[in-house]
Amino acid sequence: MTITNQTSLRATRRRGLHARWRMLVAVALVGGALAGCTGEQFQKGYILPPGALEQIPIGASQDQVLIVMGTPSTVATLDGEVFYYISQRSERVVAFMNQKVVDQRVIAIYFDKNRRVRRLANYGLQDGKIFDSISRTTPTSGQEMSYLAPLFKLLSFN
Repeated sequence: MTITNQTSLRATRRRGLHARWRMLVAVALVGGALAGCTGEQFQKGYILPPGALEQIPIGASQDQVLIVMGTPSTVATLDGEVFYYISQRSERVVAFMNQKVVDQRVIAIYFDKNRRVRRLANYGLQDGKIFDSISRTTPTSGQEMSYLAPLFKLLSFN
């Protein structure tokens, strides 16, 4: 083999090596860009600690509730006092797309006049209606519904 052929062969190999590196860098950049487009989950409001509701028996004091659950999102005074813990979970499958609400919760803890737990309720949206998943009932009328509807509307950004 002549010297010019060897030089030409080396130059061809170098060009091939450079092309491979360019391709590898391009694949890495495209992969990094696509990784940035993966879905995200968002939690707004109160995050319920695991097993917290089981630690609050009927008749527990208001101080016990504050120790277990923390400060409520809001408080209402209606026939006693009610602590509301409000949360919303949403996600988007691809970055830069609109968020979709996956779950909305209002945990309501009702107290009697002596500041003892009278009732617990875990309200969520089921088929577009406010639904208590603890007692598995849907309120039909009354003041309770009028307090919760604005809370859900406040959380909804649609």
